[in-house]
Amino acid sequence: MDNIVIKLSYYSPSIGKLWGLVKLAINWSTFLQAGLDLPETLDEAVKHLLTLLSGEYKVVLATMQEDELIDLRFSLGIGIQNAFVLGETGSKLLASCGAVNPDDASGLIISELWRSVQS
Repeated sequence: MDNIVIKLSYYSPSIGKLWGLVKLAINWSTFLQAGLDLPETLDEAVKHLLTLLSGEYKVVLATMQEDELIDLRFSLGIGIQNAFVLGETGSKLLASCGAVNPDDASGLIISELWRSVQS
């Protein structure tokens, strides 16, 4: 897999600040060569993302309200679907999320990721 770049420009009403363009660039080939397999469970997916996301991206997530997470569907959500191969038949991660489609699974992963950066 090539680099996946996820861009997010986000205004946080809770802190009244417009964040600049936040990028997540991950070389998934290097990631997989490091001996880390694709996540098969929700917990593994969140742990992988916490390791890979920059501090700036985590801050953006932490400042968001839960009802604002839908705004990440076409950025982080699509990146998760592609990188973790959620559209593949028999995806263990998709099954672990209890989802019937990649959109629902990536939404659940984003929600759990958001909860993990709240503390």
